[in-house]
Amino acid sequence: MTIWQPTLENTTKPRYVALADTLADDIKEGRLLPGNRLPTHRDLAEHLGVTVGTVSRAYSEAERRGLIQGEIGRGTFVRKPAESPSLATYVQEPGIIDLSANVPNLEQRHTEAMRRALGELANDSQLGDRLNYQAAEGLTAYRSAGADWMTRGGLTMPAERVLVTNGGQHALLITLMALAKPGDTVLTEKLTYPGIKAIAGNLHLNLRGLEMDAEGILPEALDSACKKGTARFLFCVPTLQNPTTATMSAARRQHIAALARTHDLTIVEDDVYGFLMPDRPSPIASYAPERTYFVTSLCKSVLPSLRVGYLAVPEGNSERFSAVIRSTVWMSSPLMTEIATRWIQNGTADELADWQHREAMARQDIAAHILHRWEYQTYSGSMHLWLTLPDPWRAHDIAQSARSRGVLLSPAATFAVARSGIPHALRICLMGPASRAQLERSLTVIAELLTESPDLCCATL
Repeated sequence: MTIWQPTLENTTKPRYVALADTLADDIKEGRLLPGNRLPTHRDLAEHLGVTVGTVSRAYSEAERRGLIQGEIGRGTFVRKPAESPSLATYVQEPGIIDLSANVPNLEQRHTEAMRRALGELANDSQLGDRLNYQAAEGLTAYRSAGADWMTRGGLTMPAERVLVTNGGQHALLITLMALAKPGDTVLTEKLTYPGIKAIAGNLHLNLRGLEMDAEGILPEALDSACKKGTARFLFCVPTLQNPTTATMSAARRQHIAALARTHDLTIVEDDVYGFLMPDRPSPIASYAPERTYFVTSLCKSVLPSLRVGYLAVPEGNSERFSAVIRSTVWMSSPLMTEIATRWIQNGTADELADWQHREAMARQDIAAHILHRWEYQTYSGSMHLWLTLPDPWRAHDIAQSARSRGVLLSPAATFAVARSGIPHALRICLMGPASRAQLERSLTVIAELLTESPDLCCATL
């Protein structure tokens, strides 16, 4: 704990903004360190001679900037790097096993597949046609390949309604750029993909998290939020939700689609993990095609550097979205999209996705063997699992302790939409370690920590 005693002298800013700025400066200059506990709202208000409401607004602003994190019953703390709410940068550090990033596993087969593809492309007499500007939405052959890829997930979509993007994140960005305006509210799961949080921040959109169960968003929570507010959009991940792995049943998807019609909601459906569950129900887009924007990509399933995603839009929206693609990246990379198209057509994409699925199942078996004593939610083919921590462990404490032992983890705060009601849980990503042996070692570190006292572990840092 630190005794932080800031001043608010000689400022023309609103006091809560000045206080948040002072907090940011003290963190930047090292006067406040990650994990430092801040004064209570009342104590700081008395020190500064301001109202408790002013301090509360300042803390809320600082939390919005990703500087601090409040925990009910414990206080307010300076965020640790692992708790950043923005998109993480995936960097492999020597001696560190990263279970915080949900990346696919790669081996020699991926290198060989790309080597063959580049060789074939180099010897193609029509290579010159791929070196110039192309239509923003992609060539017809590329859009057809995207539509074909979507049929593997149970969605039949004409090629003219499919647009090629630079991965799934780009598809989400252009969707909200095209449809939303600053100040609009986007409903989502109360624990959600950090990428949508980053997009919402950049586009000045308001996220509102909805209560969940093992199937994801509760229909009654969605209905209530629509009746009480003015939300226009719903973002959700119905299959192997990130971070909880919650998966909607067919009945739940139909219910969500019906509520969207009732309340005139636009749905943004993220299906990048769908390939890991071959028997999953049909997408929400199949139940509400007139209002659903369906996103998938090859980055998780086939190859991260193959930055190719596909966006299916309701009828009549293609030209509008082409203009937005053009305003962001002009077009997806023709060379990468050409390779993606060939791989979808010749079966390479299926082979690599199937391998990824089998590897995920093997790694889930390792996790089940090591973590069987603790409560977690997952699916046999998922790339990640959601571990609920036993008392008295707290997510930021175990993330810090694991980091000191060479393992990176993502605590629940990374995914939380609101500051309250954050569970003490971790997302554990299984595919990042280069080998199964590395995964086993890192999961063993977690298991050992869970059997120890947090106070003892943290005292040794």
